Amino acid sequence: MRSYPTDHVGLEILPSDECLRLLASVPVGRVGFVVDGEVVVLPVNHVVDGQDVIFRTAHGSKLSAAEGQNRAAFEADHYNEQTRAWWSVLVNGRAEVVDAEADIDRLSLSLSRLGVYPWITDTRHPFWIRIRPTSLSGRRTPGTNWASHPADTSSPPPDAVD
Repeated sequence: MRSYPTDHVGLEILPSDECLRLLASVPVGRVGFVVDGEVVVLPVNHVVDGQDVIFRTAHGSKLSAAEGQNRAAFEADHYNEQTRAWWSVLVNGRAEVVDAEADIDRLSLSLSRLGVYPWITDTRHPFWIRIRPTSLSGRRTPGTNWASHPADTSSPPPDAVD
């Protein structure tokens, strides 16, 4: 098991490659952005594409934030109740709409292979949002090996509201 440098309170500081691996290991995270001066944080299912976090949405606040290429944050984490071990990864960056048809086809296939299902099923034209990181950081409890905790994406998640 690899160990990483620790911060001032003893949490391991994760390198970028480990942050991306952990992000890709869970099906749900939270996207944060500002709407009308208020911070909004919403759950989304996602996929990691290179260093980018990608999710689908319907017309609404998440799409509006991405159309303006506004600053956005994305956070995912995992907590094990039995061991009280946890990790958390935070991505800060700019949200943008993915509109290249080749990218959309590739991402759709990738999500299908991972068993990640759209939460919004009654939308004729879902929109794809990409968060391009300007910073990526992660922490976890020391001595934790998360390699044996694959994400369970075998069933569709409950519906979410945009």
